[in-house]
Amino acid sequence: MAEMTKAKNEPEIILDLCGGTGAWSKPYRDAGYDVRLVTLPQHDVRTYEPPPNVYGILAAPPCTMFASSGARWKRTPEQMKEARDVVNACLLIIQKCKPAFWALENPVGRLSSWLGRPKLYFQPFEYGDPYTKKTCLWGEFIIPRKQPVKPTDNRIWKMPPSKDRADKRSITPAGFAKAFFEANP
Repeated sequence: MAEMTKAKNEPEIILDLCGGTGAWSKPYRDAGYDVRLVTLPQHDVRTYEPPPNVYGILAAPPCTMFASSGARWKRTPEQMKEARDVVNACLLIIQKCKPAFWALENPVGRLSSWLGRPKLYFQPFEYGDPYTKKTCLWGEFIIPRKQPVKPTDNRIWKMPPSKDRADKRSITPAGFAKAFFEANP
């Protein structure tokens, strides 16, 4: 993990790569960190040049090509290459920044065959959000403390088709985001 040098009273920089709504980094932003949301259409991780002294990185590359839930749809080699390029860009930014902590999130699926076994598998209900959606985390971070509740909501599985369905399904559960922040301040 990197040693940080920064000016006195300057907030720590957190990069939220492919962060969409910024739900995962919200606890950091609320606590006064300098959160940089690096997400399309404004910023593309494949061309992003990170600032110096990045403290932490949260990466959530699009899962459409990797998720087991989408395995029933055929993926072209071009689609898979583009998806891998986004993941590689996230990993290159992490390597370049050498942050104090980093995590890369994606649902259970094909990414494990490429990145290896995740450091953590979690379900939203394990962190206070009463639904299921098994998710993987790779990286260097402290595993958040679980505070499980009974899963009673199947909103992810019952979500109707729509053009923004993937975006809605990918929002980081608030309970997990808070627990991750508390474990990795």
